[in-house]
Amino acid sequence: MQRQAIVFNGQEVGIVVPEENRLRFIAVRFHVIDLDNRVFDTLTDIRRAISEHLAGGDRHMLLTH
Repeated sequence: MQRQAIVFNGQEVGIVVPEENRLRFIAVRFHVIDLDNRVFDTLTDIRRAISEHLAGGDRHMLLTH
C-alpha cells in the first residue's frame, strides 16, 4: 500500500502512510488533529476512530479568534 487520502463525509481529513504492516494517520484538517500520528491496523479502524472522535462534539475543538 502506498500513501492514501482519507475522505470522510466528502472531505479529505488526512492521509495514511504505511508503517511496518500498520497504518499511520496524518491529519490535514483541524477537527481530526487529535488523531494525528496515531497508528491503526486497518482503514476501517481509522474511519471508526474519526467517526467516534467527531461524535464527541466540540470538546475536542480549540477555539481561536
